[in-house]
Amino acid sequence: MSSSSPVAATIVIFGGAGDLARRKLVPALFDLHRFGHLARETVIVGNGRSVEDDAAWRASMKAAVAEFGHDTPLDEAAWEAFSTRLFFHRGDLKAAHDLVEMKARLEALEKERGLPGSRLYYLAIPPSAIAPLVVNLGAAGLVHPVETPGPWSRIVVEKPFGHDLASARALNDEIHGVFRERQVFRIDHYLGKETTQNVLVFRLGNGIFEPLWNRRYVDHVQITVAESIGVEGRGRFFEETGILRDIVQNHVLQLLCQVAMEPPVAFEPNAVRDEKVKVLRSIRPQTPEEVLRDTVRGQYGAGSIDGQPVPGYRQEPNVSPASLRETYAAWKVQIDNWRWAGVPFYLRAGKRMPKRVTEIAITFKTPPIALFRKTGVLTQEPNVLILRIQPDEGIALRFGAKQPGPTMKVDTVKMDFRYADAFAGKTHDAYERLLLDALHGDSTLFARRDEVEAAWEHVTNVLDVWRGNPPSDLPNYECGTWGPEAAMELMARDGRRWRRP
Repeated sequence: MSSSSPVAATIVIFGGAGDLARRKLVPALFDLHRFGHLARETVIVGNGRSVEDDAAWRASMKAAVAEFGHDTPLDEAAWEAFSTRLFFHRGDLKAAHDLVEMKARLEALEKERGLPGSRLYYLAIPPSAIAPLVVNLGAAGLVHPVETPGPWSRIVVEKPFGHDLASARALNDEIHGVFRERQVFRIDHYLGKETTQNVLVFRLGNGIFEPLWNRRYVDHVQITVAESIGVEGRGRFFEETGILRDIVQNHVLQLLCQVAMEPPVAFEPNAVRDEKVKVLRSIRPQTPEEVLRDTVRGQYGAGSIDGQPVPGYRQEPNVSPASLRETYAAWKVQIDNWRWAGVPFYLRAGKRMPKRVTEIAITFKTPPIALFRKTGVLTQEPNVLILRIQPDEGIALRFGAKQPGPTMKVDTVKMDFRYADAFAGKTHDAYERLLLDALHGDSTLFARRDEVEAAWEHVTNVLDVWRGNPPSDLPNYECGTWGPEAAMELMARDGRRWRRP
């Protein structure tokens, strides 16, 4: 966590009655309260139109924490203490006068609780509502200028941050009309996961691995974000977004940066993010012909998951029966810098895969000589380092070992580290870490403006090419499989194959 000293502040959740607040934000804040990471004075104020008053919101959030929180059964005494922090302001975030009324409510609460007036605004709202709300926050006098000593104002913005490069730039401009960059926290919950943070610790804190982390020893890298679920009632959202925008532009490219970045000069926000931006700017630009060669789109058709039949994407609610939206994307990218020149990075994300798994697999080059060929061992499997992000968090290393017996036979074995075994009960939810960092003003694990725009530049190029070359074979993979055949061919063309986690 950022600091052992809790920060006294007012936390305002716009969209306080929504799914994100219920499933993630309030349960995370409850855990921060239980572990003593929230200052005694801190209050949490929800905002929305679907809850009548404080009592109704407290009852709703109690049910949410009981269902989605880590504390089972719910600790009633802890909840009673936590619930005294919870308040709700019913209003329309698009109405400037409602925000003026909310300002008066916040000031009254802050005076009553002895709070300094520092505020963290969490925007758990649809992307289209972000810019109007930011403008209204400024107009209502709810934002402290960054130069003013004393109380601060910060804003946390959820993904998707724009839907292409132009919209991301426009949204950044709107936000910067009210907030300075140091006040803006663009959240990607993958960066709050313990195993994602451990990528840098593993690389840079262990002398036996950092010397191998380059083009001389690494053959290729695979990054996989697979989900066994479909669109889960979000058909309308997914029709507008697709997997490339929803997962690859943020989660997958963030993992790419963690793997490929150079060691920062210090572990502080701008030094870390400088190196991530360098990676994104080093990705080799692709011509339209290269995009068509090095990317694959997929869409799931009907099939089965865990033996149960499930519908195809086009049969999902609020999805066009002739939809061309992708639910799977594979992308081969090259990083043109001194460390990674010539090492391909294969990225893939998909829905209705056989299992839910996020992992980074670094495949090392094989020895230059088959030393044991005279004994019949003609080939060796490459060493593979697997960083498991979820759900079975850990790190595994595959290597060759001699089988017991009088003859020389080499088999592949695995060394395996599991977070659950080594740190039982000591892990924190990603939102706990990120909320606490935002309260402390530590933006290390949040995306900076230039970082977001650099990622969108490459993704927008792919989207533009795809738009001009619509697919004719969708749906092209069954539910419960690892994606379309064209994705397998993408790897086979290079003499490689996808891992099956």
